[in-house]
Amino acid sequence: MIETCDTPGLLPIQSAISNMLKQIISVLESEHIELGESLGRVLAENVVSQINVPPNDNSAMDGYAVRYEDLIDNNQLKLVGTALAGTPFKNKVLAGQCIRIMTGAVIPQGTDSVVMQENTDIKSDVVVFKQIPECGNSVRRAGEDIQQGNVVVTKGTRLTPAYLALIASVGIVEVSVFRHIKVGLIATGDELTPPGQPLSDGAIYESNRYAISALLKTFPVVLFDFGIVKDNKEDLKAVFEQAGNHCDLVLSCGGVSVGDADYVKEILDDLGSISFWKVAIKPGKPFAFGQLGNAWFCGLPGNPVSSYVTFEQLVTPVLQKLSGQTYLPTPYFVAKAACLIKKRPGRTDYQRGIFYRDEHGKLWVKPNGKQGSGIMSSIAHANCYMVLEQNADDVQQGEAVNIQPF
Repeated sequence: MIETCDTPGLLPIQSAISNMLKQIISVLESEHIELGESLGRVLAENVVSQINVPPNDNSAMDGYAVRYEDLIDNNQLKLVGTALAGTPFKNKVLAGQCIRIMTGAVIPQGTDSVVMQENTDIKSDVVVFKQIPECGNSVRRAGEDIQQGNVVVTKGTRLTPAYLALIASVGIVEVSVFRHIKVGLIATGDELTPPGQPLSDGAIYESNRYAISALLKTFPVVLFDFGIVKDNKEDLKAVFEQAGNHCDLVLSCGGVSVGDADYVKEILDDLGSISFWKVAIKPGKPFAFGQLGNAWFCGLPGNPVSSYVTFEQLVTPVLQKLSGQTYLPTPYFVAKAACLIKKRPGRTDYQRGIFYRDEHGKLWVKPNGKQGSGIMSSIAHANCYMVLEQNADDVQQGEAVNIQPF
């Protein structure tokens, strides 16, 4: 049984996310691509190192490679060669000898420690050691970072620049990743006008597709933009049917409320199924989730802020699961309220805020102006969400507030 909240018909946000993640099956198809082309893609199998990193014992600094036992009773050793990074000293170092060594160079055979050059003096071909280190000093051991056979990056990881460097460091140049997921995007409403065209009476410029398209670019997706569709049931049904047969996920903006011209729920009843369509989130209560033909479906509200917030809080987990990525909830930070933050119990409220540190290093947050669902500047000029729990009421100045930095 799906958990509900005190407000009739509204599903708590965590229940909504759990409901969606339980139903969605990740894409199974994968492909091998060059490492340099894999940024942002999701690994379809573990990356396993075939080598040790570093591959040899090497020096952590510039100095002299020595046999520790030689320095116990003697502070002078004969200099017999040099070891450079990429150019090892080939011969074995004998008792009473030392080697000039650079950072990253392989530790010569017969030596076991490195003395930094600042603790030495040079007299012709003799090195005088002013300080005796511990045995093994400044030696980075083979496999100290990664050992042969270790899993370097796990399946389900979305590849970042740091992961690309890590994989490259073990000599791998090709990775297996899940295929791109196909996402269809639809905006609905008679009042919507594309930017650049004159506005008629009662019309507004359509902006949701610009925001959602940009947000989607941070995921491994191929976007199919179906444009603006007027509030005509047959036209909407035709576009929805096409999108549902062609895509893995369909996103619509608008048409999921209860007005006479809000046909999305009816069309989903005809072409698919609805799992839920009201969530205890503010802004964004009329959010729908279900299936549309061969695709999963998320119906976002039409108001710009509601559309943006529900994408970040509800669609993001769907995209992560669908693309094969391991789902990790967005972490919170805790700040103190810089002023009274108004809140009514009943829905989890994602108010837009500005967080900052004071001269003592303490973290504070305050609302960013008016919080209406049509005021896009409340997001554009903010740097975080203030996440106010479903059953909470007003937050008093100085009280703790959970925040999600943008």
